[in-house]
Amino acid sequence: MTTKEVANRLVELCREGKIMEAQQELYAEDITSTEPEHAKGMVNAKGKQAVADKGIQFASMIEEHHGSSITDPIIEGNHFSLGWGMDVTMKGAGRTQMNEICVYEVKDGKVVSERFFY
Repeated sequence: MTTKEVANRLVELCREGKIMEAQQELYAEDITSTEPEHAKGMVNAKGKQAVADKGIQFASMIEEHHGSSITDPIIEGNHFSLGWGMDVTMKGAGRTQMNEICVYEVKDGKVVSERFFY
């Protein structure tokens, strides 16, 4: 798959709420996932299973999901980025609006890194 095809497929699946399916289909076995230094409760991960576990951990912190939005991807070379917004109630922290920029790198038709900025 090209970077554009990977980007569009990732957005399609995530908009359908199929985040884990997107990871299984599109992520390389040795993917890295990087959070900003100030991230509370979220850690960096390496490897497909560790990234999946990280996603499960984040989902377990959500008490209620009120909505989300994902922009169309911006593609350049073997990278793409998108904006992701979530309206969620976090356990013990109340309702919040979360907005981030997600940057992905693609190699050999698979996502090899994801990096989040918020």
